Amino acid sequence: MSDAAAGDPRRLGRRGFVGRVGACVALGALAPALRAEEALARVGAHAVPPGTQEFHEISLGELSEGLANGRWTSRAIVEWYLDAIERIDRDGPELNAILEVNPEALAIADALDAERKAKGPRSPLHGVPILLKDNIGTADKLHTSAGSLALATSVAPRDAFVVERLRAAGCLMLGKSNMSEWAAARGRGAIGGWSARGSITRNPYALDRSAGGSSSGTAAAVSANLAPAALGTETMGSIMSPSAICGIVGLKPTVGLVSRAGIIPVSVTHDSVGPMTRTVRDAAILLSLIAGRDPRDATTADAAEYAEKDYTSFLDPEGLRGARIGVARNLFGASVVADRVIELALDTMAAAGAVIVDPADLDSAEGIWAFDAEVLSYELKAGLDAYFASLGPSSPVKSLRDLIAFNARNSDRELIWFGQETLQYAESKGPLTSPEYQRMLQLVRQLARAQGIDATLQQYKLDAIVAPTDSPAWLIDVLLGDNAVQGSYVVSAAAGYPSITVPAGDVAGLPVGMLFMGSAYSEGTLLRLAYAFEQRVRARRAPTFLPSIQVRP
Repeated sequence: MSDAAAGDPRRLGRRGFVGRVGACVALGALAPALRAEEALARVGAHAVPPGTQEFHEISLGELSEGLANGRWTSRAIVEWYLDAIERIDRDGPELNAILEVNPEALAIADALDAERKAKGPRSPLHGVPILLKDNIGTADKLHTSAGSLALATSVAPRDAFVVERLRAAGCLMLGKSNMSEWAAARGRGAIGGWSARGSITRNPYALDRSAGGSSSGTAAAVSANLAPAALGTETMGSIMSPSAICGIVGLKPTVGLVSRAGIIPVSVTHDSVGPMTRTVRDAAILLSLIAGRDPRDATTADAAEYAEKDYTSFLDPEGLRGARIGVARNLFGASVVADRVIELALDTMAAAGAVIVDPADLDSAEGIWAFDAEVLSYELKAGLDAYFASLGPSSPVKSLRDLIAFNARNSDRELIWFGQETLQYAESKGPLTSPEYQRMLQLVRQLARAQGIDATLQQYKLDAIVAPTDSPAWLIDVLLGDNAVQGSYVVSAAAGYPSITVPAGDVAGLPVGMLFMGSAYSEGTLLRLAYAFEQRVRARRAPTFLPSIQVRP
């Protein structure tokens, strides 16, 4: 079988393209699991020592207030998070969530403190540290590599648009988080949350379980209080899945609301960048900063019309009252135990005054993947070739073909656990002007939008559609790859529509998320519903870094 045929997502099955089902889903593990007694001892010594909990589970609003009234300085906050990263990520449980910290973090914090004293704050988040996924470009001392060895020393020539927005608000870029290498768009048997640069990210609720992917390190870090908030990216579940199984809030905006300029791409029609936080309010705060038009990203042409200046204005603890919520029953079934958590959550929403329309299925969901894998293959090649070209002559790789050759030359480090069939298959594709690509893209959009989310919303007169986000975290398995089933986020991802996941409960201590989906630019509505749900269930529990969770039949 040729390399192209071996990488054909139709031959690989529904999970062939991005991790499992092209979905940037889940994880695995390169390092062996810690022995239980060793892990417990290390966790007890390093997780959250007495007297150091001042910023544990703190919100962006609380940080902002403390900075404004002089209770804290930016330096004090940054020092706390740097210490937490050292204790929990480098030592202690060894989450492997952080690839690198900003070597200038303390100097920048001092400068922001001085600026606040001399001129006042640039925004309420002046001096607040924010973590970034490793595919989000920063023109500073941090590298932007998508977890790969090929770009391990690469420095972006310019800040990504979202980073420009954060810096303008006075935020500090704390560091880069680990991720599924190349956003899991690399090969068959991919281990979500693994990169050649950072090894495997572990789930902070059970260290032998996956942290999801591809924004794995981002989710694990925010959940473990290694950063107050972060930005992740999603092509097909890369914010939703890790956020759900790491017990945090993840928001994927409409494609076109937030610029992707300066971000290592997978798909021009699917990629989004969005907040990953511990609360819905914090997600709304971050979205307010990064949403808007950017000439560098043509998809944001309508963002000036649709972007809101303050998404927190939508937050209402009574926001479920009178809302019509559709239940996509055909997206249940990934996990019986997770489904039970969502059943209870539906009862909670009904008690809060929501009208539960059950079922309200997304009938076109099953047909999407057959065409979407082809769309993503074309776009992966076009996107990576353009990105490598933007790095200039100093880039160690100048095309997707170069990247494939680099991985082959460094197979002892890059290809030891799984291959690069996805990259090879993408390299066999033609340009985005190809008739086959145009036909497949039209079919995907028809199935996901007109026959999918929009049809269901209109038929049942719904405000949103809900389903379990994903199964509970699965065990890391380096030999067999991820043992996960596809989450319910495929339709909204393929449509380019917004979604948000919120902690809904847990199974044996492993978080379960509720997914809210809507039509284009319905972020305000989704935030209103998600916030009201969050205030009712209050399901978020900080992780305790157990070495394992023993589940007996």
